[in-house]
Amino acid sequence: MTAYNEMMANGRPVGLSELIGRGPEMAELRRMLPKARLLTLTGAGGVGKTRLARRAARTLRGWFPGGVEFVELATLEDGALLESAVASALRLRHSGRQAMPVLVHHLADKRMLLILDNCEHLLEACADLVDRLLHGAPRLRILVTSRQRLGVPGEHVLAVPELPVPPAGATVGDIARSEAVRLFAERAAEVRPGFVVDAANAPAVARLSQRLEGLPLAIELAAARLRTMPLDELVRKLDDRFDVLARRDPSQVGGSAPPHHETLRATMDWSYGLCSPGERLMWARLSIFPGGVDLDTAEAVCAGGGIAPEDVFELLTGLLDKSILSTERSDHEVRFSMLDSIRAYGREQLTYGAERASGGERAPYDEQALYERYRDHYLRLATGNRIDALAPNQLDRIRTVRTELPNLRVALDLCFKRGDPSAGLEIAFALWGHFLLSGAISEGRYWAERGLALGPQTGTTRAKALWAAALFALHQDDLPAATQRADECRTLAERTGDATASAFAVETSGMIALATGDSRRGFELMREARARLQAVGDLPAVGINLYYSASVGVTESPEVSAALGRELLALTEAHEAPLFQAYALLALGFAAWRQGDSGTCEVRMRRAVRTLGIASDRWGLLMCLEALAWTACMNGRHERSARLMGATGRLWQTLDTPPVELQILADSHRDCEAAARRVLGPQAYATTHHAGARLELDRAVAYALEDGGESLG
Repeated sequence: MTAYNEMMANGRPVGLSELIGRGPEMAELRRMLPKARLLTLTGAGGVGKTRLARRAARTLRGWFPGGVEFVELATLEDGALLESAVASALRLRHSGRQAMPVLVHHLADKRMLLILDNCEHLLEACADLVDRLLHGAPRLRILVTSRQRLGVPGEHVLAVPELPVPPAGATVGDIARSEAVRLFAERAAEVRPGFVVDAANAPAVARLSQRLEGLPLAIELAAARLRTMPLDELVRKLDDRFDVLARRDPSQVGGSAPPHHETLRATMDWSYGLCSPGERLMWARLSIFPGGVDLDTAEAVCAGGGIAPEDVFELLTGLLDKSILSTERSDHEVRFSMLDSIRAYGREQLTYGAERASGGERAPYDEQALYERYRDHYLRLATGNRIDALAPNQLDRIRTVRTELPNLRVALDLCFKRGDPSAGLEIAFALWGHFLLSGAISEGRYWAERGLALGPQTGTTRAKALWAAALFALHQDDLPAATQRADECRTLAERTGDATASAFAVETSGMIALATGDSRRGFELMREARARLQAVGDLPAVGINLYYSASVGVTESPEVSAALGRELLALTEAHEAPLFQAYALLALGFAAWRQGDSGTCEVRMRRAVRTLGIASDRWGLLMCLEALAWTACMNGRHERSARLMGATGRLWQTLDTPPVELQILADSHRDCEAAARRVLGPQAYATTHHAGARLELDRAVAYALEDGGESLG
């Protein structure tokens, strides 16, 4: 095994392992939750609130027919994005309105448990969200983890205490059964295989757990030190550390903070002090990555100013050995991450080091240089992973952006807060396709509008961002805002003579014309824009233009739509762009349906589903399922059709509204529903439709594809 693979194999994610003990807390949670619509788990950082909430999610799932949803908020740093983030975590698209009405509509009749984890840094936004959800969804229960209560009326609070420690004079058996000791022993055995609590070491282990007051994170950090020092030395160093703490002025360690806060602070200080200077610096620099980091990114951003690129791997290994970092392996990469408490401590060190450096001590704590490297890296990542590019690796790009989204949000915020709106606007535009595909339209619009308010008043990037802002506004049915952005785009193009800006200005006006029912003018403008985009060589924009023109125009002229779809398919096949191919097939499937060729429609939709499923494109998948319901109806399979329409009918609600510009969806759904109801009868149709409405998207897709006849190849 290579050194790198060995490090990965040993990188257990601290804080995500199995919960030890907590029987009384789980019993109290079970007692309180049935009568508490809002239950907040409070406690110090590192006390185990998240693990307790995760156990509740697993063990109480049977209580909630509507399901249990766990929403992790630690990586979200902007309260303005909270509603959108929760909607996205619940797989809700909010293209027609803001996120809150979509959330309320989705949750209104559901008896479910929503868990919001790590709310303390977004306390005001979380309190407002929870209050509105509880008013709008009377059967909903919400479980929150936070270092302090939300302050919402009706809130019940369950304080999560530290783990019980052995009392003075406890026997070896009592010590070994103590929950704090059991946690230490389990973690110690991971770094020292064969470690057990016995008569020889029980007093030292008891002393350690008492010193750390049963705080789980502090215990885990201490156990990790057994890699490099004997147990007796570990206890002695901890005693020395805490004796120093006790002699210090309380104002230096948090003033009147509760003792367990001081325990965690002291343990963090102690762990930090045991790190080498390079490891301390790496800890501080890694703290700016809320979404974790891979090795290449750590080398690109964290090296420099005291850290050589060739030293990054060794420093990561050191932090992993000390349980400051954990690793998470996927099929595509290995990422390093920190628990929220550890990352917050690192951010403090980064700020403190930067302040100290500003007093005359140059790097290594050069915060501005670090942020510039971070900005530049994520600007390259965003522009290099645009999912609207005509590229064979579109699906890999989607995975990359989804993984890096928390870090990209930080990059955007840094650009806009630190006086570099041009770079922020470039990142925001590069991500427009991701926001549209994932249904996070409110977030995409938020970043685009923020960048437009602060960014340069001229240039191609601004013109493209105006186009994206108009598109987002159209998807949210905000025609005045879309028109305003289209007018600005046209004025900008006229003032600067920028050919690319002019092409986007014409296209924006065409999309608005189509949205307002002026089809003739809309198609003329889209054709003109397409010619201009071809002239400036922006083939991805040509592809997007072709899809919108083909899909919107299919009701009026299926022949023209089919021609545009074939042109798009040829373009995407030439560049081997799978996501574009899926949308070309979707447009061609609609055209075939309008031309009366249900067999071709079904084959094309099935081929599109394969790619759209990999991309987790809920909007595209639902359009395919709609068409497969119609073809089932045409083939006389009315029960199958009714079941699929039941599924799509409910799932469209989770996306707020179907794309209103596609009239074919409304017309064909209505006709198919009438035919199925007539053949099956009202009662049988209602029963079958209701059964379909209980299907989640993945189950609905699997049902649509089974016994499908034509090959997916």
